[in-house]
Amino acid sequence: MTGTIPSGGSGENIGHVVFVAAAAAVGGFLFGYDSAVINGAVTGIRRYFEVGPVQIGLVVAVALLGSAVGAWIAGGLADRWGRTRTMQVAASLFAISSVGQALPLAIWDLGFWRVLAGVGIGMASVTGPAYIAEVAPPAYRGRLGSFQQLAIVLGIAVSQLVNYVIAERAGGNVNNRLLGLEAWQWMLGACVLPALLYLLFATIIPESPRFLIAVGKLAAAREVLAEVEGEEGDLDTRIAEIEVLLRGERRPRLRDLRGPRLGLLPIVWIGVLLSVFQQFVGINVIFYYSASLWQSVGINQSDSLLISFSTSIINIVGTFIAIALVDRIGRRPLLLIGSAGMAVALATAAWAFAAGFRSGGAVRLPAAQGAIALVAANVFVLFYALSWGVVVWVLLGEIFPNRIRAVALSVAAAAQWVANWLITVSFPALSAWNLSGAYMGYACFAALSFVFVLFKVRESKGRRLEEMG
Repeated sequence: MTGTIPSGGSGENIGHVVFVAAAAAVGGFLFGYDSAVINGAVTGIRRYFEVGPVQIGLVVAVALLGSAVGAWIAGGLADRWGRTRTMQVAASLFAISSVGQALPLAIWDLGFWRVLAGVGIGMASVTGPAYIAEVAPPAYRGRLGSFQQLAIVLGIAVSQLVNYVIAERAGGNVNNRLLGLEAWQWMLGACVLPALLYLLFATIIPESPRFLIAVGKLAAAREVLAEVEGEEGDLDTRIAEIEVLLRGERRPRLRDLRGPRLGLLPIVWIGVLLSVFQQFVGINVIFYYSASLWQSVGINQSDSLLISFSTSIINIVGTFIAIALVDRIGRRPLLLIGSAGMAVALATAAWAFAAGFRSGGAVRLPAAQGAIALVAANVFVLFYALSWGVVVWVLLGEIFPNRIRAVALSVAAAAQWVANWLITVSFPALSAWNLSGAYMGYACFAALSFVFVLFKVRESKGRRLEEMG
């Protein structure tokens, strides 16, 4: 029966599905933008509120707890309200929180708005990949699923560039005033613009055909399938195939994920561990704290922001490499290449930071080790971007069986946010204690991720979603 289902589609159909996938991936742009915008604002927040590293770590990381909550509830909301409506709610939450972050009354108030922003981002992080996987033709699903990570890295790069421009307009100091607010407040407030763009796109893209079939809107589902897969195939057979699967299912619940291994199904554990390893290699240390890290080794504020922007460009280059390769060589080879490259780069950075010495209350590096640390950090970002950055989002959108996809993706994404929080909240204290040891720990997790992929992750390239599980 599946032999009559189109695997690709005409150029016109592919152009339309590319637009739809890109629009859904704007939620990833918000993720990236919010992740990195705090990088430029950290120094300003610390000075404005006169707080130490522990408080700064909590304020930076608290958004991730909100993201874990948003990811946890997103699957149920997406199954109840639909994918696009859930995206609209996520965009609205992020827009409101952006204004609140720009005008905080106190450090606790800033933390509240960052939690609200995190909820919106967490919802988008689940809904976007699931939606893209459900509208993408199988032959293009890997590349279209990569849009999520591409949007994340573009968001990171744009926020770093915006931070740099705002800092320069404020005279190179993020605590200087610009049009009545300090520069760091403008950095956080600028997040409202991509949030409104996401809200616009979420109102014009079509609903997922699988959700439409699930709620009995077969005519609407047929229209969407014709748009994204083409009309040359047998759409009635395609709809019937999805209906058969859905009839044997009910709305997934958390208890549906229960299994014999530590309480969860093996495939759910694979998704959770993919998410955890993606964060435990320490990637967001680079995007949350790199500006203050480079300042600590003697680079001024403006130049540190420019270095962070350069790192974001490397991140984009690596992401394009992954998009070009993910449907050609497959998911597992890219993950293995990335794990090996990250482990070597992180170990090299750890060696360089071991030469650090304290001077004037800050860590300083000899010139040679400083250059090596900078190169190693960028090599790490490159290997992460061409592998784990893209491939994990692709796999999370496609490895779970239809009957549990939404809720399993919510659990895996929530685990990702919790892991992200643990790394983010712990780094300021760890770096103050032993910066080299922190990076060696991340190198060990990169090595462990290689072993995990080698023995536990199966290839999913070219398989239909209905074949999973």
